Amino acid sequence: MSEFWLVSIPGNKEDLEILEQVLNFTSKSNLSLNTNFEIPDFKVGTLDSLISLSDELGRLDPFAESLMKKMTQCVVEVTEAKKGEVQEYLLAHGVTLASFVTHFEWDLIKYPAKQPLGEIAEELRKQLTQVETDLKTRISAYKKLKRNLETMEKKLLGGLFTRSLSDIVSKEDFVLDSKYLVTLLVIVPKMSYPLWQKTYESLSDMVVPRSTKLIAEDNESGLFTVTMFQKVIEDFKVKATANKFKVRDFFYDEKEIESEREEMTKLLSAKKQQDSSRRVQKKQSFSLLDLFVKAVTLVIPRRYQKQPKEKAEETEREAEGEGYWENPYLQWLKASFGEVFIIWLHIKTLRVFSESVLRYGLPVNFKAVLLQPQKKSPKRLRETLNSSFKHLDEMAASIMDTSLDIPGLQLSNQDYFPYVYYNIGLRFLD
Repeated sequence: MSEFWLVSIPGNKEDLEILEQVLNFTSKSNLSLNTNFEIPDFKVGTLDSLISLSDELGRLDPFAESLMKKMTQCVVEVTEAKKGEVQEYLLAHGVTLASFVTHFEWDLIKYPAKQPLGEIAEELRKQLTQVETDLKTRISAYKKLKRNLETMEKKLLGGLFTRSLSDIVSKEDFVLDSKYLVTLLVIVPKMSYPLWQKTYESLSDMVVPRSTKLIAEDNESGLFTVTMFQKVIEDFKVKATANKFKVRDFFYDEKEIESEREEMTKLLSAKKQQDSSRRVQKKQSFSLLDLFVKAVTLVIPRRYQKQPKEKAEETEREAEGEGYWENPYLQWLKASFGEVFIIWLHIKTLRVFSESVLRYGLPVNFKAVLLQPQKKSPKRLRETLNSSFKHLDEMAASIMDTSLDIPGLQLSNQDYFPYVYYNIGLRFLD
């Protein structure tokens, strides 16, 4: 089971003996795995401060849980992990969540036991708020990156008619700095290559002879250059269209080309950093980055069509070799999830303490235990606890069938029992 029950009962001799019997029975009957839950000797304060603390903790508890759910969803989005695989990314101090819960110890260095509980709760709230702010910023940046990449993907996957040409053309393909001449780019169907070579010079007056050159191809067409006088551009376009040749509206601007190339490089680099953690030794489905690489190879500039064998082998080794790489966004999600989880357990500890004092009174005297229900056993475990400790509150049975609103206790008909009880669920995916 991916949950724990944090329970406390009064610390008098009679109830402790009952608890010992219950723990022995539930353990031998395989109803639950049981662990002592140590709580520091906190500074109690006044009754009003305890009620106020309980109210605040009642807000912080679901706040922390909602943050962990959001971060878990982000991990799924970044890693594309399936529901059963996401747990490997959700750790606390490098160990599984279940292991951390069963070995949890209050951090006395960060949160001294003698510090007023209200101040501790305020510190926990500030830490959660900071994580929430950082999470919103990082989610926004990640979504913006994805939108930019999707736009770039359309440019790269669109074929010669619509795709970006910045990675295809070069300065040498064009006549530049001329008052009279201009170089156009024309898309010609592969089956029409002979017709193009035969007719392009006569499609209009003032076309420079032998000025055409094939600079790139995709599966259906080729991209040709042709040079002519500027004043015949419109006439050439009309004649080319009549022959099913498509003139791209493109004029070489070195600054614009360089800017687009730099932007593409930045996006691809950023995608590599933001993309899912890549276990290179495992073959995975194509990521958006893989689609970019594939797109680039679908439209191959003529000067790059013969890739050296050594380069191809290096690329293959890089794709299939051993190694592990993890992006900064995922690293932050994992670290922050663990941080919030630890804060959450501190909040649970404070909730058990404050409610136990409010329920059982002063002086502080109660025993907290952690129960991990086994598969198909929660119902029997609950019945065992209820029957064993019903004497703590004879009204509990009737209260469990009605709604209850006691200031400071944050109770409802779903979680009110004769004993103090809090659930620690470890499922953070809806």
